[in-house]
Amino acid sequence: MDDWRNGGFGLYIHWPFCQSKCPYCDFNSHVAAHIDQDIWLKGYLTELDRLAPQTEGRLLNSVFFGGGTPSLMEPRIVEHILARIDQHWTLANDVEITLEANPTSVEADRFKGYRAAGVNRISMGIQALNDPDLKALGRLHSANEAAQAFDIAVKTFNRVSFDLIYARQNQTLTNWETELTHALSMAADHLSLYQLTIEDGTAFGDRLKRGGLKGLPDDEMAADFYELTQALCTEAGFAGYEVSNYAKEGAQSRHNLVYWRSGDYIGIGPGAHGRLTLGGKRWACEAGKSPALWLEKTSKLANGESPRVAISPTEQADEYLMMSLRLAEGTDIRRYENYAGGAFSQDKLRHLTHIGMITQENSRIMATTQGRMVLNSLIAELATP
Repeated sequence: MDDWRNGGFGLYIHWPFCQSKCPYCDFNSHVAAHIDQDIWLKGYLTELDRLAPQTEGRLLNSVFFGGGTPSLMEPRIVEHILARIDQHWTLANDVEITLEANPTSVEADRFKGYRAAGVNRISMGIQALNDPDLKALGRLHSANEAAQAFDIAVKTFNRVSFDLIYARQNQTLTNWETELTHALSMAADHLSLYQLTIEDGTAFGDRLKRGGLKGLPDDEMAADFYELTQALCTEAGFAGYEVSNYAKEGAQSRHNLVYWRSGDYIGIGPGAHGRLTLGGKRWACEAGKSPALWLEKTSKLANGESPRVAISPTEQADEYLMMSLRLAEGTDIRRYENYAGGAFSQDKLRHLTHIGMITQENSRIMATTQGRMVLNSLIAELATP
């Protein structure tokens, strides 16, 4: 019943609005001409009030404002939300409160307002460090604007992360080595480095189906990009603690570790997901994606907007394996087998170790660099009886 404590307890607030929709993005984000932020504040506070009694007495390890573009939120909205959170839960002494920001919505006074509200970590969506690629990715900011916004962030917050996308159209390994070396020289303590993936339902996905998205790397070159990323980050003192995330010692994203370690978390906002252990069962929660409908449903406290479905032990085992094997620390064999009600195949473990896909140490399974490159296939192999 208390297995979630191995991962901790977090809270995710989803702000569903952006200034524009990026062509690669499949997140639940929307462009709106006008946003009544007070109405949204009321919706968030109503959900917090409704959900808090179900997790009474828990220590809250992290809060994450994601999106969308949460840096479009007025600082006073963030302040009110955090004040209500503080009323409902006991915050850990080292609680991490992260807000995602885009360079186009960064102002020094706004960042100071977030800091005063209680935010202590910023995650910036920079995505590229040159103007042609930023334009190709549909970003609204320039490389210079990104540098200025990052400078404001590091002067305002002790902990700052930023995102880059690589394996972009027509990008060479030499280009990426130069760009990543520059990124590492300017980084504070954390980087999220994602290979460009083309998702169905996105503008890039539609363009690819029409044969219009040229210059993407093949699988072999994508693997070369990943190996180069690992090598450069390690050399610069940024350990790859997760497939796409690199940090200096002690600077890992505590909120994302809640996910990857199968902790419990509440998701509030349109399309937000959650996982909660209540009454001896693990529940999956997912709010509807429509911002208008979410607001309508949250206007009635009794109904709320986070329907739940019970997760079976087998599903929990699969989910834990899928998330934990992304981490450098790997999968706790005993936790997995407690969920699954049975042991891993020793023949499979020996075979995967022999071919260099996994290592085993102190009752844990870790994917090697080679294993991470085919992680989905590796997880499927391990999860098959």
